[in-house]
Amino acid sequence: MASLIAVTIFTLITSGIVAADKPCAPRQIEKRSVVCVCNATYCDEITRAEPASGKYVAYTSSEAGSRFKKHEGEFTSYYKWNEGASHTLVIDLSKKRQTIEGFGGAVTDAAGIHWSNFSSARLQDYLINSYFGKNGLEYNMLRVPIGGCDFSTHFYAYNELPWNDGQLTNYTLAPEDFNYKIPMIQHIKEVATADIHIVATVWSPPKWMKTNEKPSGPGVIKNEFMQTYADYIAKFIREYKKHDIDVWAVTTTNEPQNAFLPFTRFQDLGWTPGKMGQWIINNLGPTIKNSSDINHVKILTVDDQRFTIPLWFNVMVAKHPEVLDWIDGIGVHWYTDKFTPAFILEETVKNHPDKFVIATEACEGSMPWQTEKVSLGDWSRAQSYIHDILEDLNYNLVGWIDWNLCLDKTGGPNWVKNFVDSPIIVFPENNEFVKQPMFYAMGHFSKWIPRGSVRLDVEEQKGLLEKSVDHVAFLTPRNTIVVVLHNTGNARNIRVQLGEEHTVLALEMASVTTLEFLAPSISS
Repeated sequence: MASLIAVTIFTLITSGIVAADKPCAPRQIEKRSVVCVCNATYCDEITRAEPASGKYVAYTSSEAGSRFKKHEGEFTSYYKWNEGASHTLVIDLSKKRQTIEGFGGAVTDAAGIHWSNFSSARLQDYLINSYFGKNGLEYNMLRVPIGGCDFSTHFYAYNELPWNDGQLTNYTLAPEDFNYKIPMIQHIKEVATADIHIVATVWSPPKWMKTNEKPSGPGVIKNEFMQTYADYIAKFIREYKKHDIDVWAVTTTNEPQNAFLPFTRFQDLGWTPGKMGQWIINNLGPTIKNSSDINHVKILTVDDQRFTIPLWFNVMVAKHPEVLDWIDGIGVHWYTDKFTPAFILEETVKNHPDKFVIATEACEGSMPWQTEKVSLGDWSRAQSYIHDILEDLNYNLVGWIDWNLCLDKTGGPNWVKNFVDSPIIVFPENNEFVKQPMFYAMGHFSKWIPRGSVRLDVEEQKGLLEKSVDHVAFLTPRNTIVVVLHNTGNARNIRVQLGEEHTVLALEMASVTTLEFLAPSISS
């Protein structure tokens, strides 16, 4: 099998079909799609091609096994259009929506452990470059836990001793920071093609700050430590800065509703809307925004499920409208998106146009009915990512951050066995890692929609009985237009139109395609 893959790759490269690209080294998973194998000597890469005037470049990944399959085509005058297209997507350059901040994943202890434990430095480089490098997905965002999270090997926080140390006299980073997270982030910064914007989040502060004095459960911050908790977050920002790592934003606490749910096992910190509002106004907001050195750091609240916006965020704002003077945006997680209407997001932006919403956590395999936590080659999980990202972007979110950058075949380590899936799964016993379909799903957005891209309105024209194709379009800082199309059904042709120019694009069955072409000001 390995020799066949090598011969295939050599043939493709020498024949000029893939140019500078390095194609997937596929491993077929029975009754599923393929994973792409990376080892100490080989890892697939994708280069972005500059579209020529009057032409487009398209990239396709599919259940059948395509991975960023690249091809070019032409735009023609309106009256020459191919009637074989099932329907038309008309892009409107005059209607611009939100500006994109970015896409990325999380450097957890689990991800850092696996990355640092690779016996091959080349394999470490391959993993980082696959996500952040010029020939990778070009991620430009990270989420980092402040202290431990469930994807640690044990519960820990900073300054756990001395007990009731309100002045945080013993605040030091943990071995996990020095051994795993900081080295991984520093390596990421070396290869990234854009500034890495880091979102930092607390799962739980030291137990002595909380009313229940436990890692998890219905505990809230003790009144006497409200300012201490704000200082706890600020100190993290300054400690990471000592290692040349800048924090772009902090969230107020990871999933504050978890503390009141009976099935939560990992560390948490509960908040009521009223108490959170008071804390932001009196403590966290002034601590960060009135400082001389970290006042650039953004404050994101909620950092919980979409449904908590009307049930929790709106209540907080109603009780304490001054909170809007301190926060910059809202973080949302995806775990209830399938059951929660997306218009909640649009209404939030409409009611607070100076605030942005960004997706801060997502993963497959987390639901109780998903007994197979890591599902190799599972195209349906890639489809879940694609659908959710498209929905979020079309409802004005400015970015989408995945969960762990890599996990092992069990979906860990995780100290409470809360195992899940990841776009990259490591197999240290084979000195290799594999890229899941979810990896390529993320790349269809992150690589071709850079920071500063602006979403454009798209009108879909189709017959009543024709099935829609999920889509989104952007005007990028490169003066190109990028369209992402998600085809969940059979192969079909879709017409993409801008002004008097159009093209007919053939979509593979069960596929995602990213289309890029020059904006009119460049191509005219």
